[in-house]
Amino acid sequence: MPGLLSSPGSLTVIWFLSWSLCLSGAQIWTNEVSDVQYGRLDSNVTLACGKSQMNRIPVAWHLDDNQALPRHKVTSDGSLVLLHVNLSAQGNYSCYDNHGLLLHSIKLRLGHPPGLLSISCQVPNHTHVRCSWVESVKTFLPVEYIASLRGNGQAGQPCLVDPVHKYCDVEHPAFWQTIHTLRITATNALGSETTSARFKLDKLLKPDPPESLLVNEVEGFPKRLNISWNLPSSWPLHDAFPLMFHVRYRPQGSQYWSEIYTEDSSVEIFDALVGHPHQIQIRARDELDADSQWSDWTPLRYGRPWEAPATSEPLDENFPDYLLPFNTKPETSTSKSLRPVLQDDSNLGLVILLVLFAVVIVATVVSLFFVVWLRQRRREHVTKQELTSMVKMKSLPV
Repeated sequence: MPGLLSSPGSLTVIWFLSWSLCLSGAQIWTNEVSDVQYGRLDSNVTLACGKSQMNRIPVAWHLDDNQALPRHKVTSDGSLVLLHVNLSAQGNYSCYDNHGLLLHSIKLRLGHPPGLLSISCQVPNHTHVRCSWVESVKTFLPVEYIASLRGNGQAGQPCLVDPVHKYCDVEHPAFWQTIHTLRITATNALGSETTSARFKLDKLLKPDPPESLLVNEVEGFPKRLNISWNLPSSWPLHDAFPLMFHVRYRPQGSQYWSEIYTEDSSVEIFDALVGHPHQIQIRARDELDADSQWSDWTPLRYGRPWEAPATSEPLDENFPDYLLPFNTKPETSTSKSLRPVLQDDSNLGLVILLVLFAVVIVATVVSLFFVVWLRQRRREHVTKQELTSMVKMKSLPV
C-alpha cells in the first residue's frame, strides 16, 4: 500500500482528483444563478446572500459595479436589508466573501401591487364591445390582465386583452341581456386586484360618426345645397339596425342652426342663403333603440350655393367718341353693372307717381277747405241780414 502511494503515477492521480474536488467546490460558490427579486416601494427589502446564511461567513455587498449602496444594514447571516427603498435602489446586487469570491447576485425590481381600475366601455355597434381602463396605482412593474364579460345568469365571454394600450374586445356579446358585468383581474409580482363594472349595452350603444361627408351646389338653384354621406364603416348591419341621421347647417358666421332628421344617406336643403358659404355637420343614432346615444358630430364641412356666372358685354365699336367717358382704358360691362341704371329708372318713375299722387291729394284737400269756407261765409251773410231786419222792425212806431 505505501509503495502504491509512493509511485509517481499514483501521486499524479491523487493530485488530479484533489484539484478536481477543489474546482467543484469553487463551482458550488461561484456558479450561483442570478435571480430577480421584487420589493415594495417605501418599505424595507431584505436580500439574502445564498449559502452565506448556512456558513455564517462575513460578506460584502456591491451594487452595479461598486455603486454606493442606499441606506442599509447587514445582518449576522450576511443578508442585506435596504431601508425605506425608492426607485433609485433598483439594480443588480452582488455579495462576495472575504476573499473577493462572488457568492450570489440578485436583480432588484421595485414597485407597487395593482390597485382598482377605472373602466369605461364603448359599444360602436351590436356586435362589438371595447372596454378600456386606467390604473389608479402606478405599479412600475409589468402587469398581466385577464378580463371577461358576463350577462345575467350566463357564463362569461373572454375579453381579448391588449396589455400595452390597456383595452379588451368582446365580439358578438349577448346584447339581449339587460345587464352585463365586466371583470378585470390585474396581476404583477407583488399581488393582484380584481375590478368589476356593471352596465347596460343598449345605453352605451353609440355609433361612430358618418363618413365621407360631401356638400355640392345644385346648378341653377342659388338657394339649394345637396348633402350626402356614407354610413359608418363600423356599422355593418344597417339593414337589421337602421340609423337615423341628424343634419344641421347654417351660414358661416351665424349662431343659429337649421336642422333636418332623415333615414336616407343624402338630403337637399332649399333655404340656403344666396351667395354665402355654409357650415354642415351630421351625426347618427340607432333608429330603433331610443336609449342609445347619438354619435359625435362629423368635422365641419363647408359648401357654397350655386351662383350665376358673370357674362361680359363689350362696348359697341361704332358708339360716338364724344359720348365716351374721359377714362381712355377699355371697360367691360356686365349684366350686374346694368342693374343700378335700371333700378334708377324705375325709382324715378316711382317718384313721379308719388309726386302726382301727392299733388292730387293736396288739391282735393284745398278744394274741400274752400267749399267749407264758402258755406261758412254764406251762413254768416244770412245771419247778418236777419239781424238787420229785426232791428228795423223794432225801430218802427207802433
